[in-house]
Amino acid sequence: MSESVVPRNEQSALQVDAESPACVHDLSDPSLYLNRELTWLAFNRRVLHEAEDERNPLLERLKFLAIVSSNLDEFFMKRIGGLKQQIGAGVTTRTVDGRTPREQIAECYAVVREQEAVQREVLHQLLEALREHDIAILGYDELRPEQVSWLRSYFHDNIFPLITPQAIDPAHPFPFISNLSLNLVVLVRFPGEEGKTSLARIKIPIGEDVPRFIRLPDSTHFVAIEDIVQHNLSMLLPEMEIVHCNQFRVTRNANTERNEEHADDLLSLIESELRERRFAPIVRLQIQDDMDDTTRGMLAAELGLDENADVFSAGGDMLAMRHLLQIAELDVPDLHYPPFQGVDHPEIRVASNIFHAIRKRGPFLLHHPYENFRSSVERFLKEAAYDPKVRAIKMTLYRTSSDTKVVDYLIQAARNGKQVAVVVELKASFDEAANIRWATRMEEAGIHVTYGVVGLKTHSKIVLVVRKDYNGLRRYLHMGTGNYHAGTARVYSDLGLLTNDHDMGVDATELFNYLTTGYTPERYYRKLLPAPKMLKAGLLERIARERELHKSGTPGLIQFKMNALEDADITRALYEAAREGVHVDLIVRDTCRLRPGVPGLSENVRVISVVGRFLEHARIYYFRNGGKEEYFTGSADCMKRNLESRVEVVAPVEAENLRRELREILDVQLSDYRNAWEMQPDGSYVQRQPRTPEEEKGCQERLIEMAQERVRQAKRYQMGRARRRVMGRNLR
Repeated sequence: MSESVVPRNEQSALQVDAESPACVHDLSDPSLYLNRELTWLAFNRRVLHEAEDERNPLLERLKFLAIVSSNLDEFFMKRIGGLKQQIGAGVTTRTVDGRTPREQIAECYAVVREQEAVQREVLHQLLEALREHDIAILGYDELRPEQVSWLRSYFHDNIFPLITPQAIDPAHPFPFISNLSLNLVVLVRFPGEEGKTSLARIKIPIGEDVPRFIRLPDSTHFVAIEDIVQHNLSMLLPEMEIVHCNQFRVTRNANTERNEEHADDLLSLIESELRERRFAPIVRLQIQDDMDDTTRGMLAAELGLDENADVFSAGGDMLAMRHLLQIAELDVPDLHYPPFQGVDHPEIRVASNIFHAIRKRGPFLLHHPYENFRSSVERFLKEAAYDPKVRAIKMTLYRTSSDTKVVDYLIQAARNGKQVAVVVELKASFDEAANIRWATRMEEAGIHVTYGVVGLKTHSKIVLVVRKDYNGLRRYLHMGTGNYHAGTARVYSDLGLLTNDHDMGVDATELFNYLTTGYTPERYYRKLLPAPKMLKAGLLERIARERELHKSGTPGLIQFKMNALEDADITRALYEAAREGVHVDLIVRDTCRLRPGVPGLSENVRVISVVGRFLEHARIYYFRNGGKEEYFTGSADCMKRNLESRVEVVAPVEAENLRRELREILDVQLSDYRNAWEMQPDGSYVQRQPRTPEEEKGCQERLIEMAQERVRQAKRYQMGRARRRVMGRNLR
């Protein structure tokens, strides 16, 4: 299977290049750069393919379908919302790929409509297949009389009290429609008044207490809540004749950030932005096909949308497929992936004190979810909170969750008299309200909470622990690619580094001083590459170095693993290196501007995307460097925003055993023929197909096995040591 992200005119331009490999490519040519939004949509199409792929268990396929819907919601809120803001501001500047904001929206809309048509087909297939396992979402025409009666009672007791019908007429202005809410618009006729009709809006009360799908007693059969409401309208609108009833849903712009440089109180500013987001402009209206033209036109007009462009029809199928996650989480083991629990890191597992282990046997590389987050990262913070020798803890917090113990341990550390300072990023997308709550809770416990540097998001993932060891104060660090979030640590593939490297500790102290004061004198970093000051320049310098080394006769190799390659300067530098003959391997999850395989330019470039059970979220940067290899890992992708508008941290990995682990990860993913998609010169992706039985095992499954094998080897080694000690005592 393949998918294209390149318009026909750009493909033809590329074909001209392909026929003339000797030509010199102009690196300012827009056709050489793929569009950010379209390549992200291509990634979402690869996720949708996982829902189609019959090799995946049935409920996992349904989960992927829900993820695709959720991804599109966020895409409209952030990306389409941002493009619409640019149009509203009169922006006509073309991106590096040659598109205006209006052109990007038009092309994205076409792709989205195609994807949604496939979504609907896949939904029908999955629901039909689930019925074979007695799992079904039933329509009212399939219910027995006693089930209808039970649902009416359920509606009366659990749904009816939560609903407030709102009239739409000259005396009642069009109501506020909340973001992502599911709604009914009902045309009613008054009894005894021939021809007199009125519209009413009913918001479906989906929430913690009322799920989208109501489970029938003693079964795995469900009924959608909107069907229940529609079939009980007589209770909501007594004595009214229901002429017709239609479903609709809106998506609002989530881009409400204001200039914080003039804010007296950043916390108040973010709270104000959250309130404004509720009333932000609507960017999408979703309806079903049975909606009449008059109602459709009225809704589009009232919501300020272009009826011909911004209205998306779901046919006769359900809106908001994101809620299918409720069904996908059913406890039916045969319809899920085999159960997997991350292993404990073998060196940390046997250590009685994690700081002693880091000092004597470290540093350690953590690879989640293959290695357990709780027994490594959370343990690091827990021991820091209770260890009487720990004097201070400093940490950046971008996202966390209620099932993560991180905040609890920080509060306990403060109560135990340690100096605790936390930099909370209040502007973490869609987690702003939660981060305000965490920040308030920590401040109330006496933790020194700051919100980073004005004008920059703090996206770095770093913990600094200062401990009084036998030979004085020593710094211990955790630096990661993922958030301090136990939930995502089970499903996101991330890396973390535990170390007590002196120079990195000094650098981390310098970084925290910058984050907590905002002062920007010239700061010197010995090993870390922080953004926005040093990282982009450091990457460009190393790419150029690899190019020069290759020209002098030392074969060049650059390998990057990341979520996105969007920055035009990095893309251009990679093109320049590849044109000189440097081999470039890119493992890019979603957005990638660079085209591989362009004759005379990027024939030495390979771009793959891995999509599977876990969301690929780790970042690795590798340079052969004439044999003096360099490996880096950290929080930053090669995106303009990460490199220029965020505080990020990328750290060198210097220990030989850890470099071997990173090499294994890169090699396993580059050789994947189950979960990997390879980009073609025209920007389309083709899924690799296994050529041997061994290749039918994807890289994520292989990494699970490798983590488990490391634990088995460690246990065998420890048992051997124990036997040798016993034998030694017996000989004595």
